[in-house]
Amino acid sequence: MKITIIGSSHGVPEANRHCACTLLEVAGRYYFVDMGTMGMDVLRTKGIHPDEVKGIFITHMHGDHTDGLVQFVDLCSWYFKKAEPVICVPKIEFVDALRHWQEVTGDPMREFDFRDALEGVIYDDGVVKVTSIPTLHCEKSRALLIEAEGKTVLFTGDLKNPGVDFPEIAKEIPLDLLVCECAHFPATDYTPVLAQCKIKKICMNHYSPRFAPTIPAFTEKLDVPFVLATDGLELTV
Repeated sequence: MKITIIGSSHGVPEANRHCACTLLEVAGRYYFVDMGTMGMDVLRTKGIHPDEVKGIFITHMHGDHTDGLVQFVDLCSWYFKKAEPVICVPKIEFVDALRHWQEVTGDPMREFDFRDALEGVIYDDGVVKVTSIPTLHCEKSRALLIEAEGKTVLFTGDLKNPGVDFPEIAKEIPLDLLVCECAHFPATDYTPVLAQCKIKKICMNHYSPRFAPTIPAFTEKLDVPFVLATDGLELTV
């Protein structure tokens, strides 16, 4: 499984960091976790055809995680008409809003396989399995457990605080990679819960200038490899 951090910024883009967006490549198939920046632009730059995108998984509906999805659906409605990704969103009402937006633009939205990202397994194509885990960041926010090629990766999405809504599954099964945020609380708040987990590697993503200074103190207490996400960072799991 190859993971590319497309956008590592927090709620707003910075000079060198776009908003939340991660691209996964598994067995020649592509998947997105969040699309807060223009995912279609990324595909075109990388020479990946939209038809190769099999799934898009959104952790929550804030604009810094979804704005690029509007563009993606727009272009797949009138131009890339053979693209058939499954699109999992935690608020299915988004579909009606998006359909209305497309009507306003003059290019009606064609039918897509939208799914409500409820709790539990929300996607399984035999290559990638995605489990949705509710969090408390906002109404219907989710963490996502990705299983592929015998590996497990947990994306925390945005949390209220690790002390109250860090996914319990991380304490129950080994993780090959944890991708966690640091936009809403100090990184050191993770320390007590991570002591109860078996994690092979940690990637800090979606971090803000407010809490980024707490990351060094957090890493000092880690006994596993750590990497700070930047746009374009590639990880192989």
